[in-house]
Amino acid sequence: MEERRSGFDVLEPFRITQAPPTVFYFPNFITESEEALLLQQVYTAPKPKWVHLSGRRLQNWGGLPHPRGMVAESLPDWLQKYALKISSFGLFDGKVANHVLVNEYCPGEGIMPHEDGPLYFPTVTTISLGSHTMLDFYHPVSKEQEGDSEQVTKPQTEEERHFLSLLVEPRSLLVLREDMYEKYLHGIKNVSSDVISEKVANIACCSAKPGETLNRETRVSLTIRHVPKVLKTTIILGRRK
Repeated sequence: MEERRSGFDVLEPFRITQAPPTVFYFPNFITESEEALLLQQVYTAPKPKWVHLSGRRLQNWGGLPHPRGMVAESLPDWLQKYALKISSFGLFDGKVANHVLVNEYCPGEGIMPHEDGPLYFPTVTTISLGSHTMLDFYHPVSKEQEGDSEQVTKPQTEEERHFLSLLVEPRSLLVLREDMYEKYLHGIKNVSSDVISEKVANIACCSAKPGETLNRETRVSLTIRHVPKVLKTTIILGRRK
């Protein structure tokens, strides 16, 4: 436990106390030169690494997470460097991050409110490159008891369930744990600009000011996580005599 606390001490100054447990927001976690090198590596990756989805495209590194287990692949050096650095904070209970999801968001592209689910250790860490974004958090659709046994879903709009936002700037590290990972949904609206409002919980840590409008550019996110369930495969190669 002492080792874990010492790792968390590095992040403690970056805890966002205006949000539920737990958010760490580390501005300028990487330098501009590191950002440029990472973007170069992302965009020189082999074309088959890109997977095109509705609204964005992505790359999987480390394997494909699956309920039965992930067939692990070694991370390339340019990602392993940051997986080791982030893991040194003790965020994965002494384990090393083994999976990186690279997402590209062009202006106007986002992702619907969702949760990351049980395939991952319940901590998500994200390095942002190229542009800011606004990450919005929502209460899940609530259910109310009616009578003794029947549950009825209470109709709620997405806007009614929204309760806070985080401004995620380029070169920052964002860490979500505990309630912020397990209890709430997070998403990115399909907009080309963001107005900084009082619902931005980490505004005191950012360079933007309340009331300011920020125009999005193309953003690349490196979502660095640990997949606990990994399949071990043994490949036996035949030898020619």
